[in-house]
Formats: sequence, structure tokens, C-alpha cells
Amino acid sequence: MDTHTAKKALKKYFGYGKFRPMQEEIIHSIYDGKDALVLMPTGGGKSICYQIPAITLSGTCVVVSPLISLMKDQVEGLRSNGVEAEYLNSSLSMPDQRVVEERLFRGDLQLLYVSPEKLVSQGFLPFLKKANINLFAIDEAHCISAWGHDFRPEYTKLKFLKQEFPDVPVLALTATADKTTRQDIIQQLELGEPELFVASFDRPNISLEVRPGQQRIEQILDFVNTHEDQAGIIYCMSRKNTEKIAEKLQMRGFSALPYHAGLGDGIRAKAQEDFINDKVQIIVATIAFGMGIDKSNVRWIIHYNLPKNLENYYQEIGRAGRDGVKAETILFYSYGDVSIYKDILSQNASDPEHLELQMLKLDRMLQFAEASFCRRQILLTYFGENFQENCGNCDVCKNPPKYFDGTIIAQKALSAVYRLKGTVGVNVLTDVLRGSQKKTIYEKGYQHIKTFGAGRDLSNFEWQFFLTQLINTGFLEIDYQNNMVLKLTEASMPVLFENQKVPLVKFVPKKKKEKKIKYTPIERTPAEMLFEELRQLRRTISQERGIPPYLVFSDASLHDMVKLQPMTDEHMRKISGMSQRKLHLFGNQFMDTILAFKNSHFRKMGESSYDISLQLLKQGLDLSEIANKRGLALNTIYAHMAQLYLEGKDVPLFRFVSKNEIKAVLKVTQDMEEIDKLKPIFEALNGEVEYNKIRLILAYLEKEGKVSKNS
Repeated sequence: MDTHTAKKALKKYFGYGKFRPMQEEIIHSIYDGKDALVLMPTGGGKSICYQIPAITLSGTCVVVSPLISLMKDQVEGLRSNGVEAEYLNSSLSMPDQRVVEERLFRGDLQLLYVSPEKLVSQGFLPFLKKANINLFAIDEAHCISAWGHDFRPEYTKLKFLKQEFPDVPVLALTATADKTTRQDIIQQLELGEPELFVASFDRPNISLEVRPGQQRIEQILDFVNTHEDQAGIIYCMSRKNTEKIAEKLQMRGFSALPYHAGLGDGIRAKAQEDFINDKVQIIVATIAFGMGIDKSNVRWIIHYNLPKNLENYYQEIGRAGRDGVKAETILFYSYGDVSIYKDILSQNASDPEHLELQMLKLDRMLQFAEASFCRRQILLTYFGENFQENCGNCDVCKNPPKYFDGTIIAQKALSAVYRLKGTVGVNVLTDVLRGSQKKTIYEKGYQHIKTFGAGRDLSNFEWQFFLTQLINTGFLEIDYQNNMVLKLTEASMPVLFENQKVPLVKFVPKKKKEKKIKYTPIERTPAEMLFEELRQLRRTISQERGIPPYLVFSDASLHDMVKLQPMTDEHMRKISGMSQRKLHLFGNQFMDTILAFKNSHFRKMGESSYDISLQLLKQGLDLSEIANKRGLALNTIYAHMAQLYLEGKDVPLFRFVSKNEIKAVLKVTQDMEEIDKLKPIFEALNGEVEYNKIRLILAYLEKEGKVSKNS
């Protein structure tokens, strides 16, 4: 199998003109019959790596997928592109399963998706032996390793694939696996000298932002208010918070639903279906949500709580911007989150070595949240990628920290901790420094210590901000095993007793947003208006066909349509994601919508009706096709061309008139006193040159200075 065949299939079935980095090399390793382990970020194009071989090779590719929703999503997407795909799992009735099995035996299927439970179940091996299998693809392969972040015992039984099918290549794929997990995947699957492909984990379209965990709900409401009509996910640690936040969003008029394991199966499934189909804008969920979703138009992710490791964080933010279009992420964090995770990990630990690893991963997550340099550097370095430059798309890069001499502030804080004998946490320490009049402060007698009220000049937010820095830089530490109280460290003493200088990052208060006048419509640009019309058309088609909107076209495809404004099949093929089947099914509807929009909004778009006709001409239509497409008379289109030619636009005039016809018109107009009317010229030529051509020729002669309409 050659590169040309793979590229041809890529364009025909998926609408892409070229492979992403590493995809082509992975596909060729499969063509060569080799096993491989692929690490590629969420949204990086892992599926193409096995789908193209499945389409181009004889036989069927069996894909092991951990979630029913993920299988359904993938199969629907493949079918919409004209690929023969099915799935086998517990959601199918026995008659439906038999139909799929018969299709497999007949050789009708290019891809078959199965759950790991189904694959390792008794009786399935003889079934597989009867089929012509060309490839096994193990998706979410990190689930096979106890060192991974989502271990599933069923995956450990998959080693039988190489034992029973030694000549069939196995492709293991994951978005998140450190070096230990990678090696474990290879050993567990018994892969034979596999090729290792590690793609770049950089997702430059995703912005990264971290915020302290104060007033989270208010900040979320502000954010969502400025992201109307955009799909997003809010991840929470607890079920209670998913319901609380969803309720507050609903009260503000937003379309939002909670999602967690405590809800009934039907309720969870309905919430997920509504989100996939753009019926619900926001899902507020525990971390289980999203693993089985291939929804490409999620525009933002918010973490209400700190994730327990960078693998989880990276996988969850990777669910935004899968189409390559701009996406935003916000992570809220607090030391309370860290304490809860430490308790959970300690209680559930069965292996001391494994517990230590999970604790170290939690520490790395905290270091990421507290970092004062490029967050993308930290993230990519963690996954073994050398990334030296500032990304320019995280909060630290956009607002580099400015330092000042914070020695006095540090001394006040450290002195208070010293005098309180390390018995209070961050919040109580802040109250003491600000001289709080709370009853609990006076009951404890904290008003009598020397530093009580020494920090009245700083707000609560400022003290929280500076105390976090003192913890990050090692001047204070949190005793997680003792109610998270603050303790002094060795580094504290020189600051307290030797006047050692302490640089701190300046606190920059957030600007208060101007209150918006209610019900004031926001004026959209023509591009935004056209995108919205295409989005509504996409939604209508998706409802008619019973598939998610992003399986009709992704947001990236719609943005391409807005930019290129294609109105012919040839130009429509240039749109990213425009497969042959999608062009056949939906192309005319989207082209008609674009043209209708241009006809009704050309003044807003800075165009004339003439410009639209010229654009269609450049896209390959002849003048009669332009007239038909625009619903205008043919002589109107000729008039457009004549005017455009006079204006110096690139009109290929000699495609419509010959040199002999020009000479004939020039000859009869030499003796005419008035040439504003076409009829005398037409009659003088005995009808040998039609009216529309005369119109074009007069424009040519006028531009060349050979006639003047005022003569």
C-alpha cells in the first residue's frame, strides 16, 4: 500500500488534503505489519491512524473502545462520511448483534468497534477467528496499566490478541501516558518490538488560565455570560457541586445540566445526548463525563476544583477545541482541594509505592497551578516534550508577573505564624493580620498577639495572594496531616531574624466590568452573522438526520465556509473536513445559504452585487450559471461584467466575445453620433452579434478609448 492510496482515502472520506504530523508514518508502520504504541493528544487525530488502514486494507479493523457512547459517536461519524462501520456492545439486542456479525462474516465491514468486556467474553474468540481481521486498535490504552490514571482490569486480558493473532498488527493509542505507563502498556499487550510514536502534545489553540479558588461561582457566571451560545464543560470534584452550579446557571437563564454517577442511567444518558446534539449548552459534571465524547465544538472547559494529576487535567482540557478552533480553559484551585485528594488517596491506597506515585503527581499538579512562568512549558515538559519558548496563550505569558520588595509583608505573615505557634490555617491567619472582629478570633485570644491587625492596609484577596506565594516559595508550608495549619520552615528564619529580602509578585486587582444595559442587542459582524446562519442550518440538518451537529460539519468547517464563501462544488472541496459524501449530501444547502446571505447583506459585507457575480465567475461558473444561481436575468449578469471591466476588475472578457465581433462593433459605431443604445448597433450588424455581447464590447472599447458614450 502506498502514500497516494492513503492520501486519496483521507480526502475522499474525511475531507482533508494532508495528514497531520506523524499520522502518515503510523499508517505506513501498519501497512508494514508492525505493532505500535501511539501517544497523541486529544484532538490530535489518533483515530485517522487506524481508520485509513481499515478503509484501504482488505478485511476489518477491530477497535477496542472503553465506552458505549464513544463507540456510537465514532460509528455515526464514520457512517456520515460513507465508511462501513458497526459496533458490538451490551446496548444492542441479540437480533441486532446477529445482523452485525453477519455483516462481519460477509466482509461488509471496514471497522468494528467492541468493548473490552465483549472482546474478552467467553465465546468471542471463535467468532473473531471466523473473520478476516486486518488490525486491532486499542483505544485509551493507558487503561491497561495500573500506573495509568484510569486503570481498567478488563484491559489486562487483551494480551490474548497477540497470542491468538500473531500476524495481525496491534496499534495501542492513548492521549496520556508517562514513561512508566508506556512500558507497562507494551508489556501487558505483549507487543513485539513495537514502533513508538510520540506526537507533540501542544494544542496551541487552547488558552490556559489558572485562578485562585475564591468566589468561583460568581466568576463562572461572569465567564459564561460573555460566551453565549458556546458549548462548555464545568468539571467538579463533588456531585453536590455539579447540581449546585447547574442550578445557579439555570436560574440565570443558561441551558445547563448536571452529570454524575448518582443520577439515574436514563438521566445521565439524556444529559449527554442533549449536550452532544447542542440542545444543552453547558454540562456541569464529575470527571467521568466526556471520555466517550468526540464532540468537536466544545469551546471552553472550566475546572471548579484542582484535578488530582496533570494527566487528568490534560485529557479534560483536551475535550475543548478538538476542531482546531480557538478554545479557552480556566482552572480554579485551593489548598482545600489538595487536602481532600490527599485524604482520598491515603484511604484508598493498597500499595505504598503506588500511593507515593499518586502523591507526587498531585504535587506536580499543584506546582502547575502555582507557577509564575509559562504554563504550557510545564505541561509539555511533564509529557517529555522539550518546549523552551513562552507560548503567548496562557495567563502567565499574557500578563507576566511584576515583582517588588515584599520583605515587610513576608515578615508580618511569618511573625504572626510564629506567635500563633503554627496552629492556624490561611483563612484564620488572614483574619488575624487584618484585625478581624470575628467572635472566634476573640474567643481564641488572637487579638492579643503583637501582629494582630498589622496588615489592615491589605485586602483579604491581597493577603490570600501573598500567602500563596510565600507557600510556593518555601517560606511557609502546609501541614496536610494536621488540619492544613501553616508552619514556618528553615527558609523563614533569615527573613524573620536577618532581614533577608523577599521578592513578591505584585497584586493586580481585576478591573470592574462596566454594567451592561439589559436587552441591548450586540451588533454582529457580517462574518459572525453568516456563521450563525450556517450554524442554524447545521442544526436543522442534524435534527432531520438524527445525528449530532458536529457530525454534519465541525465549527472549523463552518469558519472555512465563512472565509472562502464557496458557491461551487470545486471551491466547496477546499473546505476542511469536506468529504465526498458530505459534499453530495449537504453541499448545495450550504452553498445556497451562503449565496442568499451575500445577496441580502452585500452592502454590510462591503461588496456590491457586481462583486458577487465576479466571485462566482472566478469560482468557475459561466454567465448563464451565475444568472441561474443568483436568480437574476442573464442580461443583468452581462451588465455586471461590463461595469466590472470598466472598473478595472479581472474580467476575462475574451472568454465571451471574439476579436472579429469587436472589430464589427467598432466599425459600425465609427459613424454613429450616439452609442448609448444597443438597438441601433444590433440592427446595423443585422443581428449577427447579440445584445449582451454588444454591451461587453462597448465596455471594452470605452476602456480602450476607442469610443465614448458622450460622443
